[in-house]
Amino acid sequence: MIGCLVVHGYTGGPYEVEPLVNYLHEQTDWHIEVPTLPGHGRQLDLKGKSHKSWIRAAEQALKELMKKCDHIYLIGFSMGGMITAYLAAKYKVDKLVLLAPAGKYLSFKQIAIDAGGFVADGIRGKLGSNKLYSHYRNKLGRVPFKANLEFLKLVKFTRGYLKKVESEVLIAQGQMDGMVPYKTAYYLDKEITSKRKEVVFFERSRHLICLGDDRDTLNSMVFQFLTK
Repeated sequence: MIGCLVVHGYTGGPYEVEPLVNYLHEQTDWHIEVPTLPGHGRQLDLKGKSHKSWIRAAEQALKELMKKCDHIYLIGFSMGGMITAYLAAKYKVDKLVLLAPAGKYLSFKQIAIDAGGFVADGIRGKLGSNKLYSHYRNKLGRVPFKANLEFLKLVKFTRGYLKKVESEVLIAQGQMDGMVPYKTAYYLDKEITSKRKEVVFFERSRHLICLGDDRDTLNSMVFQFLTK
């Protein structure tokens, strides 16, 4: 049996990857697990949560999956991409998919563009219909500063394992990503030493790549990569 572990991003939850997970459920009979990392989900409670607890939760889910399945695929979005890269290096899984992986710093240029869009929609009275604004507005005031430091610690820790990844890897990155600069994909392509790598850019996608305009193409591409 094939097992697939999907790990969401920082301050997010399984809903960030839901379209892709639903697509894989429809197309396969795989055992798919999508754990909610400590303090994450629709109701954020990140106070006192550490980067070690996030990694530990994903690793425990992987261990349980490995007990049931002969082949393991890992899919990680944003921070989840760095966690799954670490797990792939440690456990030598079959395939690894990194979706907008948070391996580099914030894209301040795109953030400025997005902020300009918020202002423009606000002037036109359409801010309430701006999905990107609504998504991040709901998180304001619920993310402790210490949690952000824990996120940075996680990125720094997991980077050290990139060179140990031997699995076949697909990296998908949105060129309009306002959180992670799209050049991060080039960085990861260079750092990951696996000889079997694919890097794909999506022109219309922002950071929430699984929920964006290219999601149907993304779903199909991930499926083809995992089944070829």
